Amino acid sequence: MKKTLLSLFALAAMSATALAADVKPALVYGTGGKFDKSFNEAAYAGAEKFKAETGIDYRDFEPTGDTQGEQAIRNFASRGYNPVVAVSFAWTSAIEKVAAEFPDTKFVIVDAVVDMPNVRSVVYKEEEGSYLVGVLAGMASKSGKVGFIGGMDIPLIRKFECGYEQGARAVNADIQVFQNMTGTTGAAWNDPVRGGELTKNQIDQGADVIYAAAGATGLGVLQAAADNGKLSIGVDSNQNHLHPGSVLTSMVKRVDLAVYNAYVDTKGDAFTSGVQALGVKEDGVAYALDDNNAKLITDDMKAAVEKAKADIIAGTIKVHDYMSDNSCPK
Repeated sequence: MKKTLLSLFALAAMSATALAADVKPALVYGTGGKFDKSFNEAAYAGAEKFKAETGIDYRDFEPTGDTQGEQAIRNFASRGYNPVVAVSFAWTSAIEKVAAEFPDTKFVIVDAVVDMPNVRSVVYKEEEGSYLVGVLAGMASKSGKVGFIGGMDIPLIRKFECGYEQGARAVNADIQVFQNMTGTTGAAWNDPVRGGELTKNQIDQGADVIYAAAGATGLGVLQAAADNGKLSIGVDSNQNHLHPGSVLTSMVKRVDLAVYNAYVDTKGDAFTSGVQALGVKEDGVAYALDDNNAKLITDDMKAAVEKAKADIIAGTIKVHDYMSDNSCPK
């Protein structure tokens, strides 16, 4: 009996070891750099949380171009990393190719949909979070003019702008919304100088609140707004602390959840493929309120944005998704 029990314990220990060995996390960032204070850094935070909680380390890679991204994804898969998480729509075709080559490896792509049995696609309802910060921008603006600066000119970033515009117009139907995109290539995510120039141009036209959805380029937007005594809105990570008293709020996009959940689910043998769409209701997107911006958000503003949040969750407010028809209602 004692031998049987010892054998069972040994088998259990071996099984646990085998399961842990199956979890060998990898992370491939978008081209804006790991420490962009925004999208990529949110992904990094999710991986770090998993590491802190489990003691299981991960490998990551910062591509500077599309070719490097595909090479990194394939390299991780070939070396037995599992799951492999790729955080950018730019890696869509790479995931399609590599996931087919390694059917036993689990992959996650953020901001795109890849319909394969070993791929989880995590997308966000950015229009909902952008609507919330748009409400705050519309109420905070004294000039009746607000701005938006995007990174790469793609439908996904137009989706941010459209939600923002809808939120601003919900509180001021006559508000003017200026918009600029930084560029048409991946370099648009990492050009803070150009972000600052575009911001100054919008300020010169009268904008007093500018929302940046541009990766590391957005750091230049926030800096220029602070230098000129105007308000800015951060994105993806909570960027309120970068310029306390100048960043009105941040549209937090929980990319960290996509990474963390992928690793935890794989570790617990609970990984599922398919599409996960995270909006306000799922706490996938939100507006940020903390000590850094508390004095900028009046009681009326907080009441209005909380009502908008509740109405989105209830379905009373339906924010138009630009990507559904490539248009934004005026």
